[in-house]
Amino acid sequence: MTSYAQDPGAPDPSFLSFWRERHLCTLTTLRRDGSPHVVPVGVTYDPEARLARVIASRTSAKVRHVLAAGEGGARVAVCQLEGRRWATLEGVARVRTEPEQVAEAERRYAERYERTPRPNPARVVVEISLTRAMGHF
Repeated sequence: MTSYAQDPGAPDPSFLSFWRERHLCTLTTLRRDGSPHVVPVGVTYDPEARLARVIASRTSAKVRHVLAAGEGGARVAVCQLEGRRWATLEGVARVRTEPEQVAEAERRYAERYERTPRPNPARVVVEISLTRAMGHF
């Protein structure tokens, strides 16, 4: 196994392959007091756009934490693991509500997780502009 930093926009094939496998992930956001809030999520990774996407309900704590950070966005991390293998993506998150952005995130989720997400009229996308990637696999 190898541990190393990756270019989030041009990862090596083994890093990208790991992100294309079906894994539950975690999203870490920060509460107003600075303490971490870690929740299980599905994540899709788009290295060409340097984005990770998480579909969520607009009333969830994770969405509230990102919105509370203001227009500049919130620093967040997503991580997945299997046994000793793990990979983390870090960046700045913003909440997207545009129907075309939500539909694209749902499409990518269905592709990675091999199931269509249940209908949710309150769905939004936590879109993460990636600044760092690392892993051990």
